[in-house]
Amino acid sequence: MLSKLLIDKTKHGCKTKRLADGRGMYLEISPNGGKWWRFKYRIGGKEKRISLGVYPDVGLADARDKREAARNLVAAGIDPADHRKAAQIETVELTENTFEAIAREWFGMFSVKWVPGHADKIIRRLELYVFPWIGALPIKAITAPELLAVLRRVESRGANETAHRALQVCGRVFRFAVATGRAERDPSRDLGGALAPTKETHLASITDPQEVGALLRAIDAYDGAWITRCALRLAPLVFVRPGELRAAQWTEFDFDKAEWRIPAERMKMRVQHVVPLSTQAIAVLRDLQPLTGRFAFAFPGVRSRFRPMSENTITAALRRMGYSGQDMTGHGFRSMASTLLNEQGWNRDAIERQLAHGERDAVRAAYNYAQHLPERRRMMQAWGDFLDQLKAKMLGVKPARVEHRVRITPGVKEPAAGAGYVVAALTQQHG
Repeated sequence: MLSKLLIDKTKHGCKTKRLADGRGMYLEISPNGGKWWRFKYRIGGKEKRISLGVYPDVGLADARDKREAARNLVAAGIDPADHRKAAQIETVELTENTFEAIAREWFGMFSVKWVPGHADKIIRRLELYVFPWIGALPIKAITAPELLAVLRRVESRGANETAHRALQVCGRVFRFAVATGRAERDPSRDLGGALAPTKETHLASITDPQEVGALLRAIDAYDGAWITRCALRLAPLVFVRPGELRAAQWTEFDFDKAEWRIPAERMKMRVQHVVPLSTQAIAVLRDLQPLTGRFAFAFPGVRSRFRPMSENTITAALRRMGYSGQDMTGHGFRSMASTLLNEQGWNRDAIERQLAHGERDAVRAAYNYAQHLPERRRMMQAWGDFLDQLKAKMLGVKPARVEHRVRITPGVKEPAAGAGYVVAALTQQHG
């Protein structure tokens, strides 16, 4: 049997030395001076070896304890090498393959395709409602009842919609783990019908033509900031998502082609979106251009011209005009246009494409993009004319079409404080 004294005084040589301690364990001394504890055993008729550690990090007494543990495994018919691999895998499961670790990996991989606002909502939902309770658990060990308990906490606050959305996100994380070999199944699939159903809600919108006309006249009379007023005037004419409107940049507008091309990275579906501009929409932009045309953003924020206006600006303006959250929202301009354009009989595909609703079939999406653009141009101009008619109807005047003859390019000098906004235009009555 070995002793510490014998081990310490044994020097390495030009060949590997082995000092036996008995019961299958020995100390291996390499020519470079390294010392490793080895355990030799037979299982299934085959001779095998495993390492028990490096001396002196693992002392003689500790090495003997490890040897006895390995011998007990062999006696039970368990291969110590296989047992060690299983323990290492379990350690990885406990430290690296937790729900939070895999969720963040999934988020990092897929969020690059999402608009920032959507990505923020997804990770915030996980951080607030999921990670604190199951984030540290090995993902393969999470059961359906454990996941349900997490969602019940959200549901108990009356946030049924949030609970359902959290379930959807968790399901995507579990399926990612299954696909990458770190989980065997998705427990979220077992929770169908376990959560209280959500009540279908729609963002407030005005769709009655007479009320739409009143809203448009209220916008024209808005006495707040000029930039906000222009954003309010443009919103019903283009009916894009509020985030797409407030982050609009002058380089995206082409007045010669009467188009606004929103780049893919700013769109929810990550596909470039073309908005044909009616003469009314161009008139609004030309009114705005002398003020913000020198900046990147058409609607810069109050505190910094290098950032777009706040997401609350349009909502706050509507409230100031007397429209509550139950009456109208910034997103409501989309519902307004969708409802009325469908009632007027416009091609449903053209309307859906103009709303930038995602097309799941890539071939069909490409077809719609090319096939419906001419019709969308006609529709957007007819929509602008229709809104003019609604505004003018109760005033007893004919709507006017404004066609600008002078193009004001980005970079124009900002007007002095208190100066009027001069726009060269030719107004024609049409009947």
